[in-house]
Amino acid sequence: MSLIQPGNALPPILSGGPDRPVEEAVPRRGTGPVTGSVHSWDLSTGVDGPGTRFVVFVAGCPLACLYCHNPDTLRMSNGKRATTDEVVAEAARYVQFIRASGGGFTVSGGEPMLQPDFVGEILRRCHDDLGLHTALDTSGFLGARATDTMLESVDLVLLDIKSWDRELYVRLTSRQLEPTLVFARRLAALGKEVWIRFVLVPGLTDPPENVAGVAAFTASLGNVTRVDILPFHKLGSDKWAGLGMDFTLAATPVPSAAQIAEARSVFASYGLNAV
Repeated sequence: MSLIQPGNALPPILSGGPDRPVEEAVPRRGTGPVTGSVHSWDLSTGVDGPGTRFVVFVAGCPLACLYCHNPDTLRMSNGKRATTDEVVAEAARYVQFIRASGGGFTVSGGEPMLQPDFVGEILRRCHDDLGLHTALDTSGFLGARATDTMLESVDLVLLDIKSWDRELYVRLTSRQLEPTLVFARRLAALGKEVWIRFVLVPGLTDPPENVAGVAAFTASLGNVTRVDILPFHKLGSDKWAGLGMDFTLAATPVPSAAQIAEARSVFASYGLNAV
């Protein structure tokens, strides 16, 4: 169920290069409920973790991915203020259905780590109070904000590694790759289960050496149980237009079945479960 509808008046994403400041969450004030900026929530199956998931999409992201399919989540001001009580109560409505499917709760975005207090409290309550399997969907750029205590309430991390080529990573996201790699190694040291996500974009992320670089690093971690090869698509192009933003990959083709199969075979050659 969507909390808000995107509109033409929403502000553009932050401009600037890889060293531009990170948008900060509104700090928690007083002793009342923790609040955050939420774009929407929904039920999904098979794409945000195992089984049917209750997925909360928080607003705000420090990256500016060229292929972003949810540009309406890029600013925290794009969302609506919600309390942890409201989010957990909504998830609780579906607990029996979620458990029956072997599913759980996922927080996505945007970038959840822009709002670590809010996200951490939701994950703790869904994990401990509702007894749900929990997943954190993140780029890892702000992984340092995820405390060990927060990660104790996370059963699975869905980690995006968008490119192994550093220059291409900056071009794709406007940010540096290294914080994501640091976070990935930390998750491995903690023994936290990870699914890696890699978006296959023809002419950008598909060079064999780039795919092999991501695969080799992923295989070195030892805690990755699945790799999702996500084919580039243009389903968010209307949102870009509605926000008055230029979708620069409009002429980029979607990958063919053969290209997707080839990328999967590269990951599989490193002993990884690529789907």
